[in-house]
Amino acid sequence: MSILEKLNKAIMEKDGAAAGELVHDDYKMFSHLKGEYVHMGKTGMIEAINKGFMKVDKYRILYENDEIGFDHSIVTYAEDGNKEALMCYWKFKDGKIIELETGATKIPK
Repeated sequence: MSILEKLNKAIMEKDGAAAGELVHDDYKMFSHLKGEYVHMGKTGMIEAINKGFMKVDKYRILYENDEIGFDHSIVTYAEDGNKEALMCYWKFKDGKIIELETGATKIPK
């Protein structure tokens, strides 16, 4: 199973511990909304997954190798019910996720 397959499984199962095994200690996220890196970090990502921060539908991996991955899905955020078509660029280091950059298109409710 690939890194992104394992991550999606952890998100679907709200398994932050499993996700933590996939995320590098130096993980950072670039916010598409803010246009800058945000201070989510590894701990923040694990907490968000444990809390079920989003429901993922129509998940598909577009490309993945040992260095990078691209995926696309339709997500619904638990906090406010907003929906987005979400494209993610993942960067890997030492077999773990070190960086995430997203691009999203809002979907009307």
